Formats: sequence, C-alpha cells, structure tokens
Amino acid sequence: MTTLLNNPLRPALLAAARSPKLQATVTRMRATRALVDRFVAGESEPAAVTAVDALLDSGRFVSVDYLGEDTTDRDRASATVESYLSLIERFSSRRSNTNALEVSLKLSALGQGIDRTLALENARTICTAAAAAGVWVTVDAEDHTTTDSTLSIVRELRVDFPDLGTVLQAYLRRTEADCAELSGPRSRIRLCKGAYNEPSSVAFQGAREVSDSYLRCLKILMDGRGYPMVASHDPEMIEAAESFASAAGRSSEDFEFQMLYGIRDQEQRRLVDADRHVRVYVPYGEQWYGYFMRRLAERPANLMFFARSLISRK
Repeated sequence: MTTLLNNPLRPALLAAARSPKLQATVTRMRATRALVDRFVAGESEPAAVTAVDALLDSGRFVSVDYLGEDTTDRDRASATVESYLSLIERFSSRRSNTNALEVSLKLSALGQGIDRTLALENARTICTAAAAAGVWVTVDAEDHTTTDSTLSIVRELRVDFPDLGTVLQAYLRRTEADCAELSGPRSRIRLCKGAYNEPSSVAFQGAREVSDSYLRCLKILMDGRGYPMVASHDPEMIEAAESFASAAGRSSEDFEFQMLYGIRDQEQRRLVDADRHVRVYVPYGEQWYGYFMRRLAERPANLMFFARSLISRK
C-alpha cells in the first residue's frame, strides 16, 4: 500500500496547503469538487449530519471535524466554537451508550496561535457541552511546533474531562515517549502516522521508519491502561493491532480502528462485520482546502485522480 512518504510531490503539496494564493485558485476550480466530495462531507452542518446518520446506520462510529486551522482572528475562533456547540446540540438527541458520537478539535482553530488561554477556554466550553450530551471529544494533532502546547492543554482539561482524547503522530521522534507517558487509565490516544511536512530533526522521513515507529507506539498503547484508537488504513498496522490487542487480552470493546471518510469503505465495513469498533473521521465545512491538500499528499492515486479531472474538464 502506498503511504504518504512515498509520494515525491508530498513536500510541495504540503507547502501548497498553507498557500493563500493557491487556495484561492484551487477553491474556485469546478474540477476540484468531485475529489473534495470524496473526502469532505459537505460544507454545511446538515450535510455533515446526513453523512453521520448514514455511517451510524451502517454500524460505524464517527468523529466529526469542523474544518479550519491556524486561526488568527478571535471572532473566527468564537464562530468555530459556536459551530461545534450547534453540532453537539444536534447530537444530543442521538445519545447512545456506545460512545458512537465524537467531535475532533484543532486547537489552532480555537485560537491557540493567538493566545493559549483562549484556546483552552474555547476547548473547555466545547468539552462541557459534549459531556452533557454524551459526546466524546478528541483533540487533534497539528504540526510539531504545537505539540507541547496541545498536550499541556489536554492534560489540563483531563482534570475535569478524564475521557478527553488526543492524537499522537508516529512519525515524530518524540511519540514513543509520549505514548508511554499518556497511556494511563481512561486515556484515549488516537495513533496516526502523521500528515504534516516535518524536518528530519524531529520526524522520521522514510516510510519504513515511520511504520516501525507506529508499531512500537501501538504496542505501548495496547499494553497500557487506556483505550487505543488505531488510526490507519495500512493493512500491516491493522493486522498488528489485532495481534497486539489479543496478546494484551483486549476484547473488541477495549480499542477501536479509525479511518478517514471516503477512504477504504469496504475495509471499514469488513471490520464492522468482524465485530470491531470502527470510527470514521468526518470532516465538513467551508475551510476544506488544507485538509484536502493533505489528502492529495498522502497518496499519488488521489493526485492523479485530481489531475485527470482537470484534464477532462479542459
């Protein structure tokens, strides 16, 4: 299976993800829409809820992300909070005992780049509403410059919200130690490979190095006392998760698989049919550009699909 690190255009695509000029160009192109629709569950809350309902009906769980990042405006950060509160209110009527509903937060969208306290209090507001509605919350990882701040906010919030989850990225050299520290009781760690353009001083660069790090980190989480969330489409990682869980005496209730909306749908269904918990990461919103570019960077096939769409439209 091709991984994000096998794509020679990955650095350029990840740089493009932060280019306002390219964003303006790409978001105006009609050919973009077909591929965006594959990865993003619409731009509006009703569209996201429709996608969520279909996934829940299929036996899958969801984690919904209101897209946006690197906010430098307090009003935009407040608008992001309001969008999450509205979504959680819709979810409150869907309360279940299976923790099938979750929201994912990017702290940079809540004002982390403006003021740490602002992001902390905005996240606390969302966590409070989610707890009342029976909805889980997981704090997403972003580039390595935010990791210390993000984990410090997560630690602070977990005092009042012990089920708060967070994300660790296996391509960072520090993550094995972070897994060991954060795999205690009631912890929820989503382990992914990583999707940002990081320097070799802080991140493994080779695909095999990243996979080996993922396996080491996954073993630590499975042997720990928390709830591992295995975020991968890689068959090797899925097989290893099953093996590590069995060796650690975990049942299917004690961990879950996570995959992205629109990717490997049949594998998601296969795992559900095997009585595994599968959570689908469902992004929505108008600020889809950065997320879309990272999906292109992950797999050359995605980029080729996009290029063919452009050529056919011309």
